[in-house]
Amino acid sequence: VSLVASGGGSADTGGSLRLSCRFSINTHTPASDYCMGWFRKAPGKDREGVAMLDPDGTTLYADSVKGRFTISRDNAKSTLYLQMNSFETEETGDYYCAADNSEDPLDTWGPRDTWWAYLGYWGPGTQVTVSS
Repeated sequence: VSLVASGGGSADTGGSLRLSCRFSINTHTPASDYCMGWFRKAPGKDREGVAMLDPDGTTLYADSVKGRFTISRDNAKSTLYLQMNSFETEETGDYYCAADNSEDPLDTWGPRDTWWAYLGYWGPGTQVTVSS
């Protein structure tokens, strides 16, 4: 499994960026069966989950980004996206995409809000700088 995030850069508070994550999954499990997500690591803070999209299309967002960020994927293009709008200054950081698969994630991983910890494949991050 290979994941490469791109699209980072500079934005003003209130501005927007769209991140992309090109994925390559060469396993017996099709890419469409993978749960994928975005995480960020802000300076001086722990890494946190931002948005997740599971194979059936259910999304999960961190409370801080609900209504402003949108996760989506295009399996035909092997790309995961994160549309980020209405930036806040504290959202500066390195953004990463991650993925993993479970035949029955609700059974093996538990409730959806715990799935962040089970995405085991990671790519290098892309840096986002938000300025006021």
